[in-house]
Amino acid sequence: MRTISCKLRIGSVIAAIMVLLGASALQAQEKTIILATTTSTQDSGLLDVLVPAFEKKTGYFVKTISVGSGQAMAMGQKGEADVLLVHSPAAEKQFMADGLGVERRLVMHNDFIILGPTEDPAKIKGMKSAPEAFKKIAAAGSLFLSRGDNSGTHAKEKAVWKDAGVAYEGEKWYQQTGLGMGQTLNVANEKKGYVLADRGTYLALAKNLKLDLLVEGDAVLLNIYHVIEVNPSKWPKVNFRGAKAFADFMVSKETQDTIKAFGVDKFGSPLFFPDAGKKVEDLGK
Repeated sequence: MRTISCKLRIGSVIAAIMVLLGASALQAQEKTIILATTTSTQDSGLLDVLVPAFEKKTGYFVKTISVGSGQAMAMGQKGEADVLLVHSPAAEKQFMADGLGVERRLVMHNDFIILGPTEDPAKIKGMKSAPEAFKKIAAAGSLFLSRGDNSGTHAKEKAVWKDAGVAYEGEKWYQQTGLGMGQTLNVANEKKGYVLADRGTYLALAKNLKLDLLVEGDAVLLNIYHVIEVNPSKWPKVNFRGAKAFADFMVSKETQDTIKAFGVDKFGSPLFFPDAGKKVEDLGK
């Protein structure tokens, strides 16, 4: 009888331990959020500042997956991410129209710029129109490096080509890397080609690049970032509470002030401009 009683007690202890382990695992899962975001927010170093601040403030752990905006939204579409930080407005609007997101909030902006070798074989330096600059690159047959990854940057590049009225697909001078922004800049640097980049990533990596900033300031090159919570009614396993905490954090005054100051000490100007509470049509004015 004593042996049976001992076995029962051991069994009860094991069961209790299993319950505690299960509860701990569930609690850890609830305190982890998956952020799918663009390579530009990662490559610029901004997330290296914001994510630890969020984790310290809230107790959540952020698993960051840095991909192009298109891939980030594809993850959201499958319920493989809890929250998105992206910069592809047309695709974002479709994402929301399809009921895949709960709320889409404006976070910040910077701009796209056209970079190229110092020799500037297409002679585009100082041009005010991005489409006209693209036309000259095509006419000269000068090498152009595209991310080709369905990112927000790639979407913007394709829009500029469309405005330029240039057929670029399949041309020898047009090459796709299939890589993120930082890696694509390195390829353009190595091959001495032209490339469209976001200003933040360029400034963060400029000291290691021999690419000149040739075209900037065209209104069509505005680069706008939104934060979107993935819809839990579509995927019950989505950590909506954590996603909302992160989205709220991104538009909070404290975080917006951090974004405003980020890069100023190193580059003399911010890499991004905070926009929470503003209207998109008022940006860049």
